[in-house]
Amino acid sequence: MMRPPVVAIKVDVDTYAGTRQGVPRLLEIFESLGIRATIYFSFGPDNSGKAIRRLFTRKGFLKKMLRTKAPSTYGLKTLLYGTLLPAPMIAESCADIMRRAAEKGHEAGIHCWDHVRWHDLLPSMKKEEAARELRQAESAFRDVFGERALTTAAPGWTVSADSLELQDGMALRYCSDARGSFPFYPVIGGRTFNTLQIPSTLPTMDESLGLDGITPENINDRYLAAIGLGLTVHTIHAEMEGMSLSGVFADLVRRLKDKGARFVTLAEAAEEALSSRPPRCRLYMSEIPGRPGSVATQGEALE
Repeated sequence: MMRPPVVAIKVDVDTYAGTRQGVPRLLEIFESLGIRATIYFSFGPDNSGKAIRRLFTRKGFLKKMLRTKAPSTYGLKTLLYGTLLPAPMIAESCADIMRRAAEKGHEAGIHCWDHVRWHDLLPSMKKEEAARELRQAESAFRDVFGERALTTAAPGWTVSADSLELQDGMALRYCSDARGSFPFYPVIGGRTFNTLQIPSTLPTMDESLGLDGITPENINDRYLAAIGLGLTVHTIHAEMEGMSLSGVFADLVRRLKDKGARFVTLAEAAEEALSSRPPRCRLYMSEIPGRPGSVATQGEALE
């Protein structure tokens, strides 16, 4: 008899609107279907409008914005934050929503301080700048939850050797910074880092919609066909699956439950992975279908 799939839902919360509107809707879905998720929050300014510079630096960014109907998905105000409109401070306004997620049994982690800044500028940041971004997010996490963070997930799956070294210094249980197939310890330039990586294993909705005939009506069929044995980590975004496409996401969870899927948090997945001695794997920045720019990608195992 085939074993049921093991699925971890990873929620990336990038914006003020995603926190204010998307997270409460996702909490309703999770509660109604009886599952727990791991939710990564952005804590500082929502500078989403500054992502406009990707038009000039990332091939395919405009096509992705049009393909995913970004203005209607994210809202016009979000697309102007940090440029024509002041950038709202997310944790200052939404701490109650963040705490509600933890109170309902979900795992909370750090996504970032300034999402756009980390995503777009990390490769050129000095180590001290990256450290400041993490310190600000870590301090805000403590203010909101009353305890230190035990996990982080890099915006846009964007990492560097410096950022991984800084995360090692935070004594985290694990991170979820990469795209890949199974838990591993990352190796960059021959250097092994000590914090376990639990990679996202499926393409995200914003990468998939509009490509290869994928629509909101058939995307769940594609997801179900792609989920097999082993751990599946499905990253969703509060701005999509928690807002205009929440019904599509709820349908996916229902269909997975009908297949007998066992849902785990990423902390539970990490605990299970550590019992089997995860391998060391190369980690490099690489392009993937549907996403402009490069993401941290799991490479070959070294042992």
